[in-house]
Amino acid sequence: MRPTVPPDYPDDPIAEPVHRGRGALSNESSRFDSERRIRTTDGWETAAAPDATDDDALPPLRTTLTRDATRTIIARNTSPDIGFDRSINPYRGCEHGCIYCFARPTHAYLGLSPGLDFETKILFKPDAARLLTAELASPKYRPDVIAMGTNTDPYQPVERELKVTRQILQVLSDFNNPVGIVTKGQLITRDIDILGDMAKRNLAEAFVSITTLDKDLARAMEPRASAPHRRLDAIRALAAAGIPTGVMTAPMIPGLNDHEMEAILEAARDAGATRAGFTVLRLPLEIKELFEEWLRQHRPDRAERVLSLVRQMRGGALYQAEFGLRMRGEGPIAQLLSARFAAAVKRLELNRIRFRLETMAFRVPESARTALTDAKRDARQMKLL
Repeated sequence: MRPTVPPDYPDDPIAEPVHRGRGALSNESSRFDSERRIRTTDGWETAAAPDATDDDALPPLRTTLTRDATRTIIARNTSPDIGFDRSINPYRGCEHGCIYCFARPTHAYLGLSPGLDFETKILFKPDAARLLTAELASPKYRPDVIAMGTNTDPYQPVERELKVTRQILQVLSDFNNPVGIVTKGQLITRDIDILGDMAKRNLAEAFVSITTLDKDLARAMEPRASAPHRRLDAIRALAAAGIPTGVMTAPMIPGLNDHEMEAILEAARDAGATRAGFTVLRLPLEIKELFEEWLRQHRPDRAERVLSLVRQMRGGALYQAEFGLRMRGEGPIAQLLSARFAAAVKRLELNRIRFRLETMAFRVPESARTALTDAKRDARQMKLL
């Protein structure tokens, strides 16, 4: 006989509690999972503490670190709307927790959620410097600018202790291989000694991403990224060290932060930025639901307007994946954003200096040649055993 379930049994899914310092509000299963995880309760905690609130005794959602056993470190791409063909990501996942981050869906490939898992379950690459040395020393390598910060931030909080990014920069400096960095982390100023020295050889440039100057909006939208004024401080310090520095006003979200575009550009120019770029909000795959969930929780008064404006930039949808459109959108609103950006850049005299980082100075240091020779010898010996 099948047991009956009392009608008041709380078997429905319940919402994820709001975790302070985290961006996502939920932790839906990976799109590749055959089963869906849901939160539920048997009601015992309510019976034990009927007056308790959801946040009472809620433990902090801590970051966990896992070693990434990747065998290569330089990622390649052929996307026609991206200005580089190679990049390095020291980390997979990002503790900054930016709710709009277009990299969130990549966590699904790991069997993890693009939601809270993306910002709490971080994979790091402790062998990055060794792998990079081997790849750069290979006779097949052809030097060009390596981009960092194109997927997840190389200066997220865990970098303070792990120093994977710093080790990568030291290798690039030793090889005279140019690097371009995009970050929201003031921690980049820690590495001014390396970047400043590289900049003297025309081997380094940095862009600091500033989405808003409103600290309250930043705290909700980018909970563990550096505060806006700290990012301006970073621009000031980088520029003072002679490092070519720009600002990314990205992403621009119509109805939420787009009205700040000119103010961000001006503040960055005043801090020493000489270049600027921008993109509009991108909501591929799971980010659509995560962003809408966040928007209705944190800015319920403007949620419908923001979503409507985004759809007007995306042909009636919340996202377009086509090259060329995914970064800028289309239609009157997207055109207006582009026109405003161009006018502000001209008025502020940004992007007047165009140059390409040095690639002809690349060299393989003798220490790397020796290490590569030793590694090949050891590999041959292992095969003979």
